[in-house]
Amino acid sequence: MNKFKRYLVTTALPYANGPVHIGHLAGVYIPADIYVRYLRSKGEDVILIGGSDEHGVPITIKAKKEGITPQDVVDKYHTIIKKSFQEFGITFDVYSRTTSKTHYDTASEFFKNLYDKGEFIEKTTKQFYDQKENQFLADRYITGTCPHCGYEEAYGDQCEKCGTSLNATDLINPKSALSGNVPVLKDTKHWFLPLDKYQPFLEKWILNEHKEWKPNVYGQCKSWFDIGLQPRAVSRDLNWGVPVPVEGADGKVLYVWFDAPIGYISATKELTKDWEKYWKQDDTKLVHFIGKDNIVFHCIMFPAMLKAEGSFILPENVPANEFLNLEGNKISTSKNWAVWLHEYLQDFPDKQDVLRYVLTANAPETKDNDFTWKDFQTRNNNELVAILGNFVNRSVVLTHKYFNGSVPEITQLNDYDKEVLGQFSIIKKSVEKSIESFRLREALKEAMSLARLGNKYLADTEPWKIIKTDEDRVKTILNISLQISANLSILIEPFLPFTAKKLCALLNIEQLKWDGFSQEILKSGHEINKPILLFDKIQDEDVENQLNKLAATKKANEENKNLNPLKEDISFDDFSKLDIRLGTIIEAEKVPKTKKLLKLTVDTGIDKRTVVSGISEFYDPKKIIGKQVTILLNLIPRKIKGIESQGMILMAENTDGELSFVSPEKKFKNGSQIS
Repeated sequence: MNKFKRYLVTTALPYANGPVHIGHLAGVYIPADIYVRYLRSKGEDVILIGGSDEHGVPITIKAKKEGITPQDVVDKYHTIIKKSFQEFGITFDVYSRTTSKTHYDTASEFFKNLYDKGEFIEKTTKQFYDQKENQFLADRYITGTCPHCGYEEAYGDQCEKCGTSLNATDLINPKSALSGNVPVLKDTKHWFLPLDKYQPFLEKWILNEHKEWKPNVYGQCKSWFDIGLQPRAVSRDLNWGVPVPVEGADGKVLYVWFDAPIGYISATKELTKDWEKYWKQDDTKLVHFIGKDNIVFHCIMFPAMLKAEGSFILPENVPANEFLNLEGNKISTSKNWAVWLHEYLQDFPDKQDVLRYVLTANAPETKDNDFTWKDFQTRNNNELVAILGNFVNRSVVLTHKYFNGSVPEITQLNDYDKEVLGQFSIIKKSVEKSIESFRLREALKEAMSLARLGNKYLADTEPWKIIKTDEDRVKTILNISLQISANLSILIEPFLPFTAKKLCALLNIEQLKWDGFSQEILKSGHEINKPILLFDKIQDEDVENQLNKLAATKKANEENKNLNPLKEDISFDDFSKLDIRLGTIIEAEKVPKTKKLLKLTVDTGIDKRTVVSGISEFYDPKKIIGKQVTILLNLIPRKIKGIESQGMILMAENTDGELSFVSPEKKFKNGSQIS
């Protein structure tokens, strides 16, 4: 007997520093939505909690790059993210944010409770400090070489290649992500949660009492225990986040790993006054849906926080997924190597369920999986169109053709009919078992097996061949086919909610709950609506367009990779010292015994001067006479191959090393200033 009276389901909080992509959907949000839709259909008391993580260092990095405030960043992307989830049918009961007043109050109170109980260790440590930027560096502001796998772009808190959690001081050759300079170590005071104190409890709770957890979750937790848990800082030096609510903590905020999961609690508070019923009663089942990069935070750190506080329940399961790749490469937001949800809907309007289907059928449940546009097309055309859509369409079309859209009665059941009807409950139980075990790929496959059963039934019985000789037999066949269709509307709803709604409208019925599943949903004489296609084919050109878009992204990334890095910032006063003007080349010749140098005479409008420039590989001296160019005049003269060069011609250089004059689009008077 189920000991749980209610379910509390949470989803990882996405950073509000950019839109969401298919990796987010596949790893966290579709699985959570499937599970919650199923529970709701069964009539369970369940709430789905989500929200935006708005205090991560990526937020401050984004704000710095765009020259705006962190609040501007999160306001923009929280709205975009929330809309994307709504458009894909993710049914949050509340989608909150960690910049809300409720969250600030809740996080502060949580910290204070632990502080007052003496749960924290207060100590002074050395932390990296950027002398140029005059600030302590959060771990994500530090990059370097991972000491475990040698990855050269590891962050100060985690290596994204091997997944190992790090301290910034572990990095080899650390550098500041703000200035590029080598940071120095400087003393700073912080509060630490002694995770080592809770290791015996956590080991018993996970390794002995939750062996049913997914192997990737169980295994990652065990590896942390084998290394040994260490105290972890719950505060950081930063000016963006929930302020540490104790005296002497000016300029310090709660660390995002501590702050963000408390967002589940604060969001529940916003949803209902009965929030404690979901968080503090043992007959509530708490389930966290996350990606593999969040396993440690949700299975070790957050449970340790909850245990330290003492009044909260712990998660019953944390069904973390692995990562989804895109066309063989890791999804990267910084490199724009992603399928963004808002862009998908522009290219494939009203096809939310196609993406939901493909991402579920190919979900990275046990290992990293790959999304390809060819597989997207194949699954749509060969499964959704050819199996599910085809079966429903044939059943409805034949009913209208032979019986004017009225559900015919069953006249007599033979053994094959009984065998088909007997499969209904077997398939339903298989779907239930798979969903409740968080095997959602398997659950979808089982749900689709009912459509496959219907297709085979129609193909075997061939009602179109016997309609003239045995109309009663055709009535039975089509009745059973329509019952399959009606039951499909129940089974597919957690996975394909938009399609389930269309199917119900087609059959002229309300969306049924899980216990409405039966062999006789549609009564004889019930009128169904005229046929419409549930799905249509994805064309080759649609796929080609997406592949071309990715190819352009890859090319741009390759070109950007070869660009010279940005130089250090200068002041306007520094720039204003440069005297840059337009001039015209009036003489040009090669410098003897050199491959690259040309000796140019330039009319600057002020004087005529000699400039030596390394451009002979790209320009014939005879063909550039009369060319108007941009020249830096107040450069200290220097001798090159015995020739005094009195300035510098400004050139643009592409990633292949080719040079081109920087010239005005129309001719200006020589001596005109560049400003």
